[in-house]
Amino acid sequence: MKLLFIFGAHAAGKMTVGQAVSRLTPMKLFHNHMTIEPVIDLFGCYNGAVTERLRQVVFEEFVKTDNYGLIFTFIWAFEEPHDEEYVRWLSKLYEDAGAQVDYVELIAPQEVRLERNRTENRLREKPSKRDVALSEMRFLSSESRHRCVSEPGEVERRLGLAPGRYLRIENENLDPETVAEMIAAHFGYERRDGNAV
Repeated sequence: MKLLFIFGAHAAGKMTVGQAVSRLTPMKLFHNHMTIEPVIDLFGCYNGAVTERLRQVVFEEFVKTDNYGLIFTFIWAFEEPHDEEYVRWLSKLYEDAGAQVDYVELIAPQEVRLERNRTENRLREKPSKRDVALSEMRFLSSESRHRCVSEPGEVERRLGLAPGRYLRIENENLDPETVAEMIAAHFGYERRDGNAV
């Protein structure tokens, strides 16, 4: 079993890269909006407590399966203790089950990410982003309040990671398939055809 965290700021390409990794490897994608969107649809607004409970059920049940691995995407606000605690909790859940846990941070300039915020794939998969003006207002507001890009060495230090378990990719000029190949090669993931990457 593998657990791959893909994190980064708004519209850094987390879901799109996760989709590419799941096409390349046997890993299943569980992007953060797979729980956010149904909760918004049911409750009429974002509800963090319900979203977290839904995710917890998925994480706890998935780790019991014989699936190859799970990809989880999220925004990590580095000044928020809760975010680090959440990463530690999920990492421990999978490590205790014998899983290999890996971390990828995607980095792109804000102007590039604002363009990506309007892409067809993003708007199709994330209905709450379809009011683009509102989405951009929330994007910029959040970025004014939170630091969502790590400092050099910060992730490894905070989580006490072994060498090679964290990969930082500046993906401004890289297509998702190239980034997926980089991730799979770095962590030694199987391809869907059963061969090593």
